[in-house]
Amino acid sequence: QVQLVESGGGLVQPGGSLRLSCVASRSLFSGYTMGWYRQAPGKQRELVAHITGDGRGSYADSVKGRFTISRDNAKNTVYLQMGSLKPEDTAAYYCNRLHQRADWGRGTQVTVSS
Repeated sequence: QVQLVESGGGLVQPGGSLRLSCVASRSLFSGYTMGWYRQAPGKQRELVAHITGDGRGSYADSVKGRFTISRDNAKNTVYLQMGSLKPEDTAAYYCNRLHQRADWGRGTQVTVSS
């Protein structure tokens, strides 16, 4: 049973924007703090941003001021609006709970390159 489905990635030029979406199963999503993570080739997966059930977001220093996390509880969906993208943002992006993580989804690839 697929529980996390990420989408919205792609190839974008430096300075560009993308909006990622993640649809989760209700049991996994409802009331939980959700996070966006990323993993670049040869690097460990890192937490980029997370959002509480009532909509309070927090960000890694590397993306603060450029990325915005949001959620639609009625749609069991969490979003990541990414702006002022840099080549170092290139990675596979995943969503999951912040705690009690479920099995990872397939992720969505973001490539920032000219």
